[in-house]
Amino acid sequence: MALFGTDGVRGLANGPLTADLALTLAQATAVVLGQGRIASARTAAGKRLKAVVARDPRVSGQFLSAAVEAGLASSGVDVLDAGVLPTPATAFLIADIDADFGVMISASHNPAPDNGIKIFARGGVKLPDDVEQRIEDAMTGEKLRPTGADVGRVERFSDAEDRYAIHLLASLPHRLDGLHVVLDCAHGAASGVSPETFRNAGARVTVIGADPDGININDGYGSTHLERLSAEVLRTGADVGIAHDGDADRCLAVDAAGTVVDGDQIMAVLAVAMKRAGRLKDNTLVTTVMSNLGLHRAMDAHGIHVETTGVGDRYVLERMTAGGYSLGGEQSGHVIMSRFATTGDGVLTGLHLCAEMARTGRTLADLVSVMTVFPQVLINVRGVERTRAQDADVLAAVEAATLELGDAGRVLLRPSGTEPMVRVMVEAASQDDAQRVAEELAEVVRG
Repeated sequence: MALFGTDGVRGLANGPLTADLALTLAQATAVVLGQGRIASARTAAGKRLKAVVARDPRVSGQFLSAAVEAGLASSGVDVLDAGVLPTPATAFLIADIDADFGVMISASHNPAPDNGIKIFARGGVKLPDDVEQRIEDAMTGEKLRPTGADVGRVERFSDAEDRYAIHLLASLPHRLDGLHVVLDCAHGAASGVSPETFRNAGARVTVIGADPDGININDGYGSTHLERLSAEVLRTGADVGIAHDGDADRCLAVDAAGTVVDGDQIMAVLAVAMKRAGRLKDNTLVTTVMSNLGLHRAMDAHGIHVETTGVGDRYVLERMTAGGYSLGGEQSGHVIMSRFATTGDGVLTGLHLCAEMARTGRTLADLVSVMTVFPQVLINVRGVERTRAQDADVLAAVEAATLELGDAGRVLLRPSGTEPMVRVMVEAASQDDAQRVAEELAEVVRG
């Protein structure tokens, strides 16, 4: 089984994801990403490779980051330890200081016992599949073992958070003065930098979920648990609530009435605003096949073209990079603003969403009314082969359902990439129709 998944290496810390694995992975990364640099002018001048390492607050990140740093330094790589920071901050810092690569220790929205290792190349971009495979292959090969003065150094990246916060503030098209924002930091990596940055942008800030103890990350707080955020917005009479996940590469929101605003709705608001300002490259938004039909309808009404990709922010980013597009993302709240970030950035997204509220003087509910959300039902049909989605009886049922829904809905069958399962997704004009058609299709898939 491949070591790398859709977003780095992830698993139970001290289960499959051990300190030994982290060290060996770091050594292999140094070998692969250092290839071609050994005889370079930089190395010839006596300068070693340089890497940024950061983590989210989960307790296992302490020993895993120590193992990664040991593996890199023992391979002759100088390490700048940025401590606890969001994943997008790590990506930004790699580019900002012209590091050769970087490593983020995080399992994103997963519970505390899990952890993960994400590797970014020069410029803060995610590694392509072939480079990840080369790193995995190199784990069983010969390692770099410099001695004496050639071993790497490990130093504290003392102004890492400040650099990131200044970058975020510099990106804003409008200050947030007059807005009352509730922030839910998921007891995660943005617990320090997000409240500070929103306050410096002019907002009045109420904070929940910002007391990480190493084991409470994502536990009842954050973008996967929005109930507390909605309640706090209502209790305080705030204008908006912003939720991050554990490593703060996601942003979801709630409006003043406590109603959830998902990634599709956020992208709709940002796309319209960016088109108005002339900053939406080729008037194009990039999103995945799972984005709501209402987003497509709204963008069409505003003269914005939608490019669709497979599920996963890495595929969104690949399409954005290929076309030079400026905005893309997922319904889950991974929103990429390529002018300012190379990955989803929950703090950046939240700031820009609030900036549009402040600029227009409109409520979030009013802004998101640009898009009508179609009821969406997703059923995971387990225990069936992934190829079942292509069987003749299933294809015939999908065609019949598509004809029945017409322009008022759509059907998507998506095989799982990791287990025997087919996902059935149906959108329709009413919740009852979406539920009925999804259940009927699921029965056909079950056979």
